[in-house]
Amino acid sequence: MYDVPDQTGKLAVVTGANSGTGKETAKRLAAAGARVVMAVRTPAKGEAARADILAEHPGAQLEVRRIDLADLASVQEFAERLAADEPHLDLLVNNAGVMHPPTRMTTKDGFELQFGSNYLGPFALTVRLLPLILAAPQPRVATMSSGAAYFGRIQFDDLQWQRRYRRQAAYSQSKLADLMLSNHLAKLSADQGWGLRSVAAHPGFTRTNLLATGASLGRERPPALIRLAYRFNPLPTQEVETGAEPLLFAAADPAAEPGAYYGPAHRFGLVGPTTLVRNPKTATDPETNARLWQVSETLTGVALPTMLRR
Repeated sequence: MYDVPDQTGKLAVVTGANSGTGKETAKRLAAAGARVVMAVRTPAKGEAARADILAEHPGAQLEVRRIDLADLASVQEFAERLAADEPHLDLLVNNAGVMHPPTRMTTKDGFELQFGSNYLGPFALTVRLLPLILAAPQPRVATMSSGAAYFGRIQFDDLQWQRRYRRQAAYSQSKLADLMLSNHLAKLSADQGWGLRSVAAHPGFTRTNLLATGASLGRERPPALIRLAYRFNPLPTQEVETGAEPLLFAAADPAAEPGAYYGPAHRFGLVGPTTLVRNPKTATDPETNARLWQVSETLTGVALPTMLRR
């Protein structure tokens, strides 16, 4: 098991911290000494996760705060309250997401649900929190992407999938966008001299409730095909303790490189210990990354503060 470096005295925000890789990341950062804000959409679930972590680590410093990444007003409220309460933020972990809803759904602001929740919400949160993050001695942003990013394409002419919705392709686009966000943020930091370390990760094929939760949106339970796929899945999978480790490495390890991408080392990148993995070609194109950033500023109405622009 990956040994998280000492995080004593650091403040971290982990989105989607009530379950899966988010909960595991919050637990292990707190166990290493960090004070962790568990940013969740449903506070009751966050409090239950907090209780689970405290039962294992009684000294953990954990706080539950509400955020709905599918609602830009909620993102703004979260960021403003955190900035009012804290002098700086050492680490932002963009982990929360939704996967493969059965039909095209939209966020409160009218964006396609996966692009809005998985990318535009985290984009807005990251940009709104940047002044607070850059006030930290060693600022860092860790962003969870997915192996699906390798199959993604940014449809600039139809980002919201209004013409022909394909849930797998929409998911892949959203996770590629996350990776592009991480890489462009790393470039901005290098160009502007911020000293911010922006790093991305993916969990391989980790057994969480992500697929089942997304597939059951609007339904009482996942469809039969999804249940069968879980039961008879032929691909290698891993427990969340291992699956969260690329994200933990990106979030906490001194060896994690800005603009790098980390994931599992074995079996087609699905399982195993953390290693440096290849960025999809699209995510390494500075012009495309910058274009997506500019489009995202327009869509969300959230832009870099003037004081951070040269």
